[in-house]
Amino acid sequence: MTVRLGFLTNITHASALVGLKEGFFTKDLGSAGTLKPTAFSTGTQETTALLAGQLDVAYVGPNPAINAWQKSTGSAIKIISGAATGGASVVVKKGITSASQLKGKTLATPSLGNTQDVAVRYWLKQNGVTTTTTGGGDAFIKPTTPNSAAVLEFKSGQIAGGSEPAPYDIEMVQDGGTVLLSEPGVTTLLVVTQSFLSAHPAVVADLLKAQVQANDFIKSNPTAAQSDANAELATYTSKPLKASLVAAAFKEITFTDDPDMSSLTTDASQAVALGLLKPVNLSGIFDLGPLNTVLSAAGESPVGS
Repeated sequence: MTVRLGFLTNITHASALVGLKEGFFTKDLGSAGTLKPTAFSTGTQETTALLAGQLDVAYVGPNPAINAWQKSTGSAIKIISGAATGGASVVVKKGITSASQLKGKTLATPSLGNTQDVAVRYWLKQNGVTTTTTGGGDAFIKPTTPNSAAVLEFKSGQIAGGSEPAPYDIEMVQDGGTVLLSEPGVTTLLVVTQSFLSAHPAVVADLLKAQVQANDFIKSNPTAAQSDANAELATYTSKPLKASLVAAAFKEITFTDDPDMSSLTTDASQAVALGLLKPVNLSGIFDLGPLNTVLSAAGESPVGS
C-alpha cells in the first residue's frame, strides 16, 4: 500500500525533511507500505489536498489543521503529534519599530488564513491597525506564493516586510530587515485523515515512530540534521540554502512532539476574531494516544493532557 505524506518546503517542517533524508519513515514502515512524499508551498494547498482525499498524513501549520477540521465538521483529520514550535516572525524594513508605522505599507504572508497570515493580522489589530481579506485597510496584506517570492519583493523594496516561516524570515533579516514580532506557539503539526487512522492504526504508529526519531535526531545531531534538511529541501526547490541560513533558522525553532494544545485554541480564537474563521469547536481534534504509546516505548515523557 502507498502512504501519501504531505509537507511544506519550509525549515519549520524539518522533522519531515530529516525523517525522509535519514530514511526513518521508510525503515519504520518496512513492508507495511511505501511512502509517497509530496511537497507543497502553502498549508492552504495542502488542506485542499487533504480534504480531496489526496493525502493520508501531512505536516501542516495550526491554522490549516483548524480549517480542515472546520470545513469537514470534525470528520476529516486528527492531530496526532506536534513537530515544531516557533520559527516564524514579522520582519520589516529597518527604521520601522511599531505597528502604527505599517499604515499604508504592504506586508507579505504565505496565504490568506494561514498561520503567519493570522498572526500578523491579529497583532496589527491589537495595535489598532486594520487589515482586510482583500488587501485593503490601514496596512495591506498580500498573500504571496511561493515564500521565496516575498523575500525577493522585500529585497527589491516592493514591500515593507512580511510574516514568514523559517528560513524566509531569516533571509529577510539577512537582506537588512528587523524582527518586529517573533510569533509564539505551535508552527508545525502532524495530522492524519480519520479514515486512514481507523483503517491502518499500525501504519500510523510506524509513522509516529519515525516522527519521534526525526525529532530525536535533530536534538542529538543538530549539524547533521541541518545538512539533511537542506539537502532534502533542495530536491524539491532545486537549490540548497546557505548553511548559515539553515543554522540560523534551526536556532529559532523548537522541534518537539508536543503539539502545544493551548496555542491551537489561541490560533483559532484569533482567526475567529479576524473574521477568517467561523467559531469552531476543537473538542476531539487531538488524538495523542498513539503518540504517547510510541514515546513511552522510546522511554520519553508523554505529551498533552
